[in-house]
Amino acid sequence: MQKELAVSADQMLAFETDCHIFDGCGFPAPGLHSFVFEPLLTVGGFEFNKPMLLALVGTLAIVWFFWAAFNKPQLVPGKLQMVGEAGYDFVRRGVVYENLGKREGEKYVPFVVALFFFVWVMNLWSVIPLAQFPVTSIIAYPMVLALIVYVTWVSLTFKRHGFVGAFKNFTGYDKSLGPVLPLAMLIEFFSNLLVRPFTHAVRLFANMFAGHLLIVMFTIASWYLLNGIGIAYAAVSFVMTIAMVAFELFIQAIQAYVFVLLTCNYIQGALAENH
Repeated sequence: MQKELAVSADQMLAFETDCHIFDGCGFPAPGLHSFVFEPLLTVGGFEFNKPMLLALVGTLAIVWFFWAAFNKPQLVPGKLQMVGEAGYDFVRRGVVYENLGKREGEKYVPFVVALFFFVWVMNLWSVIPLAQFPVTSIIAYPMVLALIVYVTWVSLTFKRHGFVGAFKNFTGYDKSLGPVLPLAMLIEFFSNLLVRPFTHAVRLFANMFAGHLLIVMFTIASWYLLNGIGIAYAAVSFVMTIAMVAFELFIQAIQAYVFVLLTCNYIQGALAENH
């Protein structure tokens, strides 16, 4: 099944360029094959594919950027340092301080900043020429990020409150609920420990998956309709492609912001008596 879906970008491009409306071929609709890539390199049983390459390059780019921006900080910052400070300060003040406060939140700033820029850059690959694929549209990547946040939240909860306190925190224990307390605790327990990490990951994955699928669909449609009287429709589809790319740029930043915002909310819940 995987081999059937594993159609490389070059193969898809070759197929699409030979197919136009009125040529007797059907519309080459995007699907799951648009998210499965043949390995670029295989070593033993390990396969290195395009999303892995983009994740690696993106990580190195982030590390290089912040190293170049802050390796030799100046009292009067240069352009790179100014951009780095603006991004760092946005996450620190606009996300961490707003949710955790300056005193409690300062120690979590590096973690949240790294998380924000990693998610954002992985999203941005969708609109970067030659790459044109959001790494976070592969469910494994958001799941790993959500798992990191989940482990941080759970371990911090146990560290702050101990076993009994953490149990109360996870279950929303509140004696004032009276007879419905056991049911409320059961619902909260499953919601926090099982549903929360799943929704944290799926929210990011689903948005990037859907956005990429729409961009690919309108891009293919623009070329497919570029024949005879279909040219007028191709122009409309091309305009929609541009509009979708612009909209996706907005969504990419929003999803990175929402991901770290929820992360801070979870941490805040771990530090509070009851979440």
